[in-house]
Amino acid sequence: MQNARPDTQDYDHLLRNGTALIDVRAPVEFSQGAMPGALNLPLMTDEERAAVGTCYKQHGQQAAVKLGHSLVHGEIREARLQKWLAACRENPQGYLCCARGGMRSHLVQQWLREAGVDYPLVEGGYKALRHYAMEVIETRSRLPMILVSGNTGGGKTILIRSLPTGVDLEGLAHHRGSSFGRTIVEQPSQTNFENNLAVTLLKKSDGGEVTWVIEDEGRMIGSRHIPECFREQMLRSPIVVIEDPFEQRLERLKTEYFEQMSSAFLSIHDEETAWQNYGEYLHHGLFAIRRRLGLERFAQFSKHLDNALELQRKTGSVEGHLAWLAPLLEAYYDPMYRYQLSKKAGNIVFRGDYSQVESWLRSRT
Repeated sequence: MQNARPDTQDYDHLLRNGTALIDVRAPVEFSQGAMPGALNLPLMTDEERAAVGTCYKQHGQQAAVKLGHSLVHGEIREARLQKWLAACRENPQGYLCCARGGMRSHLVQQWLREAGVDYPLVEGGYKALRHYAMEVIETRSRLPMILVSGNTGGGKTILIRSLPTGVDLEGLAHHRGSSFGRTIVEQPSQTNFENNLAVTLLKKSDGGEVTWVIEDEGRMIGSRHIPECFREQMLRSPIVVIEDPFEQRLERLKTEYFEQMSSAFLSIHDEETAWQNYGEYLHHGLFAIRRRLGLERFAQFSKHLDNALELQRKTGSVEGHLAWLAPLLEAYYDPMYRYQLSKKAGNIVFRGDYSQVESWLRSRT
């Protein structure tokens, strides 16, 4: 397979179009930060990279290069070459990428060329892509924003995902932003959260000027923090508030947290493990706010939760969860949201039910 495309510094094109990247950095580097969709096929393992790095510090570049070649040779080199060749066939429009577009990606490129494949690389490597991603966040954060607020169960995330310029920060962070916010997918690293945000902003601002629609978040989403430049613009932005009836909010929460979440656990675990993990997930959410609830109320809610889980497992009914969910909203979440929103009253520009807020936003974004 021949590939006549040149090496590139067109980071905008790479990120905006989700171009496949064959990332040849060591696994530890890749785990700390990578671009969305990148495939890690390392030139060296973590141990091999560490050995070469130590050799470089003690004996210089020439000795380190020699050691690297001695570690990756023969059957080891051939096995890794076959993986790169397969990835090139599967991603004919992709690019090689290493840390800085230096020795590792050039060496893999050379070995591929010797095997009959002319495959381009990213000049500047991951470091250059990362720098560009942070520039994207900086520049796109200056565009106008509208924040969506409202009580738990108001459908904020559903609405934001339905809008062309909606940016689902919680989705990118794999966390819903509350004590029950943990999802079955582990949160990305801070770096990857930022990388994913940058790519989202690029793709959604392809036409130039836009108005972002974002949920009214705090500084942190789980254990990930919103980039400061983005957060500063959010603090200055107008707010719209969804005010749906209590019963309608309960129905949304029942669907999301009890029907969909239990199904998600069951889809990835055997039944016994799924129910155990699902119960632990809900109990963890309650435990995180036990002091604010008060120990007596916490104990009551925990008992209702246990009963609801037993009923759900036996019959499939989620109605038992209302015994603790409804008073939890009334006693904790609704007062908390009202207090937080009262401090931003000057930024509120519109209030209405879900449909009214949706119409208002679509007419202005």
